Amino acid sequence: MPNTVPVPRVAVVGAGLGGLAAADALLRAGAAVDVYEQAPALREAGVGMHLGPNGSRILFRRGLEDALRAVAVRPEALEVRTGDGRLLTRRPMGDTWEKQYGAPHLTVLRSDLHALLADRVPSAHIRLGARLTSLAEHDGVVRLRFADGREATADLLVGADGVHSAVRRAVAGRERPVFSGANALRGVVPADRVPALAPDTMYMWVGREARLLVVPVAAGRRFSYVAVLPDTGDPEESWSATGDAREMALAFDGWHDDVTSLVRAAGTPGRWALYDREPLPHWGRGRCTLLGDAAHPMLPHHGQGVGQALEDAVALAHFLDGTPAGLRGYEEFRRPHTTRVQLGSRGGGGQKVRPAAGPAAGGGGGGLDEVVEDLSWVHRYDVEAALVEAAADARPDRPSARP
Repeated sequence: MPNTVPVPRVAVVGAGLGGLAAADALLRAGAAVDVYEQAPALREAGVGMHLGPNGSRILFRRGLEDALRAVAVRPEALEVRTGDGRLLTRRPMGDTWEKQYGAPHLTVLRSDLHALLADRVPSAHIRLGARLTSLAEHDGVVRLRFADGREATADLLVGADGVHSAVRRAVAGRERPVFSGANALRGVVPADRVPALAPDTMYMWVGREARLLVVPVAAGRRFSYVAVLPDTGDPEESWSATGDAREMALAFDGWHDDVTSLVRAAGTPGRWALYDREPLPHWGRGRCTLLGDAAHPMLPHHGQGVGQALEDAVALAHFLDGTPAGLRGYEEFRRPHTTRVQLGSRGGGGQKVRPAAGPAAGGGGGGLDEVVEDLSWVHRYDVEAALVEAAADARPDRPSARP
């Protein structure tokens, strides 16, 4: 007999890293997918990002290992230094982390990863220049309207439209952003402008107020930097605002030559005011759900924004059945995990590394041991294995652990 199960039609709003990963996973699961992107072209910021083992593991299983290794860097070590250049610790990564976690920690340009994911989604499934203005559910379908007058319908809607998600507003209403008290100035410099830095090493310089993280990207040809500076005001929440080169130069005035050389090479940085949101009690209603930054916007201190979106995409495709019940199953599976990561990112990561401590502090470089321990459970997490375990636990014939 012919298969009479209808193919679910899924609308994905947003063609960033999370949206493209979701589209790829849903297409592989047999869904009919349309991706709606408000920009006139597919693009992503050309700044660096971390891809922890939990994220690289997913992409390798999707056949992207060779392509990803060709554009990314697998750092061999992380060096933590004080502002005057004193080495606090050098922690091996490379093979050590890949063997420990079963996949590598990579640093990569967001634009390079975006291009790899875009190649996985045929252009026929992508609608550009489509800014969502309203959505409503009627008669078992979701109806979408866009600023240019276009309309569309779908069985399910996935909001992957980032921290300023229109779908999230429709689900949760307007929220007050939570400011971390810090701004990030960021950008990319050619590696030949900072020849003292090794192209296989991540660096962190820490001071009492400011800190600077520098990672190799683009197969070691460039370095991406993020300077985290305190801010007691109420800055604009923007992913793409322009920073002030004088502010960055003043913040690192008198620091080690390696730092000041990078600051001089940096030109005008981008500015990213570090906001997040409180975790939502639910990600959707009816035939709508959220994914990635739209579901759980988090501070960058754990380097897990993209990794969590990739995990979301895998889980969403697993629960896909064309019904609201499938979306609720996806949310119930993912929300406890992402909430823990999201809240852990507040004050986590490099924010815990203290400049006053030295190698005598257990070799940890003033809090680095705590940072690694904070993240080890995230890096070890295998979303596909967790899905298999959850399915086994839910089997009605599974023996009960209760007496």
